[in-house]
Formats: sequence, structure tokens, C-alpha cells
Amino acid sequence: MMGVRKRAFSGVFIEENAHRSRSPCLHLQGKWSSSGRKREDWVTAMATTERAQDVKPRRRWRIAWLLGLGVLINYFDRVNLSVSHHALIAAFGISNVTFGILASSYNWTYALCQIPIGSALDWMGVQRVGRISTFLWGLASFAAAAAPNVPSFFAARLALGVGEAPTFPANAKAIGNWFPAQERSFATSFFDAAAKLASALGVPLIGVLLLRVGWRLSFAATGLVSMLYFLLFFFVYRDPEQDPRLSPEELALIRGHETFPEDASQAQASLWRLLQQRRVLGLAIGFGSYNYIFYLLLVWLPTYLSESLHTNLLDSFLYTGVPWLVATAADLLIGGWLVDALIQRGWNANRVRMFVLVGGTAMGLGILGGARAHSPAEALVWISVCIGGLSAAAPVGWSFPSLIAPTGCAGRVGGIMNFSNQISGIAASILTGILVQRWHNFAPAFTVAAIYLSAGIFAYIFLLRNAAPIRL
Repeated sequence: MMGVRKRAFSGVFIEENAHRSRSPCLHLQGKWSSSGRKREDWVTAMATTERAQDVKPRRRWRIAWLLGLGVLINYFDRVNLSVSHHALIAAFGISNVTFGILASSYNWTYALCQIPIGSALDWMGVQRVGRISTFLWGLASFAAAAAPNVPSFFAARLALGVGEAPTFPANAKAIGNWFPAQERSFATSFFDAAAKLASALGVPLIGVLLLRVGWRLSFAATGLVSMLYFLLFFFVYRDPEQDPRLSPEELALIRGHETFPEDASQAQASLWRLLQQRRVLGLAIGFGSYNYIFYLLLVWLPTYLSESLHTNLLDSFLYTGVPWLVATAADLLIGGWLVDALIQRGWNANRVRMFVLVGGTAMGLGILGGARAHSPAEALVWISVCIGGLSAAAPVGWSFPSLIAPTGCAGRVGGIMNFSNQISGIAASILTGILVQRWHNFAPAFTVAAIYLSAGIFAYIFLLRNAAPIRL
């Protein structure tokens, strides 16, 4: 009889009975790990890793669809404001500069919450933080619908920023928990592409709704949909170790060669220590430049088409959907599917990710073509090139927090990155309003965006450089 070897790990003893098969069969002797969470299913799953590679059950993709649906809905809340630009100016008697400040108010609280949200995610987990946030953002949409004046509407947008602040850091952490590294770009593209699809679908749909029933009921409609999503998330989302219907084979596939899933007891790197890391700063600067253009177009594209290119309001809503459809396709097919497909076929993972990240971001400089466009068709081509390239890079960028973060710090790295994003979003909304008010066209605003994006490209190349985990 062959001997049974025991080894201690994280406060539990694992037996390795190597004589039963080519892969060792693992049995958990202790019921709890040092973090106090059950690991029976995980340890059993490790015995079937090879079979899991062939079977490839699909329950984890249910989570990717759930996260994507959530982003689609909360971006309906965001684009609602850009669609309501003329209606709000008429209702409240405000200028473009005031509208820019109003548009940025969401990002103020969103940005301020990013660092604490990152720590909360590492401490409380995605499930609890996600439930709280989805409920809050639904309430905020109803509050905006009922707002009698600018200050109350401003307050509702601040509340929306608090509610939606955990969305992307939580999604990035959830993808890290639910997917092996070689599938994370495609899984990330589900929720990142949803942000683009929300503009492609939301601007025309909400625009037609607004023209028919008014801006207040359009905000109430998005609030109702948000509350329905809160119920869906509440009953569906679980972490892998807590999902009773997740098979041991799929859990083994998710974990791969990892020892145990990340838990809060391993989170040791301080926020200051993370901010000193060159790769964290490179990621924050580069993705901040992406988000500047993203928010410029999210908030101002319908206005650009209607005021600079003299399209009527309905046509501007419909035309706005074209670049965002291109962005959705590029996000899913290039930044998501293609990146993972190349990596799974043996291509160098770091080179693939960095090529798409830098190359896609460089295509964002196409916004300079939009600055010189003289027709809606010409403008849509350049804007599509710009946002299509940026969207191809986006899911790769969102996969980086879980790839480069020290153990236990993915939430905080995602929070740092998204804090930079939201500061950029604030600047894009306000500065664009000021420049348009001053120059009565969008060329200066687009030029500023291109300069910032160039700085972001250099940050990726010289600071970020690769997707290897940071060793502290």
C-alpha cells in the first residue's frame, strides 16, 4: 500500500493519496480554513482538474452575463442625462457650463468612493457590497425623476454616484474570483461592452421615451429597471465557494493551479504602498485618459452632432448609437474574445495584452478627425474609429487589477484605477462645457482629449509595461 502524505496549508491538512489515479486525489481533513470559510468543495475539485479542462461546465458565464446586465442598466441611468440635455436646460434655465457641472456631479461622489470601496470589497466581498450598491442606485434614479429644482437634481446625481461607485471595481474582482486568467479578458468584455451598448441602445430608446413622455418619466423608468436588477442580483450572485450549484469540476477549472481563492485575511499591502508601485500608476494614468474621452462622448456626443453638425434632435439620438455599436463589437470581439483566444493558443499573454491595450488606445487619437469633420457621416467614421479602438483596449485594462495586484489587493488596485477614471470623467464633463461655451465648437475640447490620451499611451509603455503580479 502506498503511503499517504500530509501537508499543512492555511490551517488545514490535506491528504494526497497518489495511488488512485495519475492526478492526486485530495481529501480535506479539517472542515475550516484559517479564514473561517469552507473549502471542502474546492479541495475536492482539485482532484478533477484534468477532467474539468475537457468538460468545461458553463456556470461561471452566468455571472458574466449578470454583471454585464448590471452595467447596461446603470449606464442607462448615466446616458439619461446626456439625452435630457435640452429638456433640462429648458426646465431649469441653465447654461452649457452649468449642464457640464451637473453632468459631472455623478462622478464627484463616484470618484470619492473609489478608494474606500476598494477596501470594502477586499473586506466585505462582492456579494454584500453589490447588493447595497444596486439598491442605492435605483433609489437615486427615482429621486432625480422627482427633483423640483437644480440643487435637488444635483443631490440625486451625487447619490447615484455613491450607488454605482462599486460597479466596476466589484465586477473586476468578481471576474478574478470566477474566471481563470486565460478567460478574464472575454469575461471582462461582457460588462465593459455593456457600457458601450447602453449608449447604442439607451440614447435612441430613452430619447424617444423622453420626446413622448418627458424627462421625468424617463428617469423614473430607468429607476424601475434598476430596482428589478437589484432583485435579480440579490438572488443570483454568489461567490464560487458559496454557490451550491457550482460543480467541483468547474471550481477546479476556475482555480487552476491556485492554492486557495483570495480572501481578506491576505490583504496586507497599504494604500500608500500600492500608490508607490510604478505599474499601478501607469494603469491609473493610462485608463484615466481613456475615461476622459469615454465621458466626453457619453455626455456630449448628441450635443456635438446636433449643434456642431446641425442635425435635428431625433437624428442626433439615432446617429449617436452608431459609434457605440462599433464600440460594443470591438470590446467583445477584439478586447475580449480575440485576446483570450490568442492566449489560449499559446501566444505570449503579456505581449498580446499590451499590444491591444496600447494599440487600441492609440486609435483613440481618431478623435482629432472628429474635430475637423464637416458632415455627420465623416464625424461618425472618426468617432467610431476612436471609441472602437478604446473599447478594444478597455476589457484588457479592466483585467489588469486582478492580474497585477498583490495578493488580497485586487479591490484596492481597481479602486485606485477607477478613482483616476472618475477624476478624468469630471474634468471631461466640465472642461468640455467651458470650451464649447467659449469657442462655440468642439475642436478645442477634442484636441485637449487627444493630448491627455497621448500621455496615457506613454504611461502604458513606460510605467505599466507588463501584466506580471506585483511582488512586495
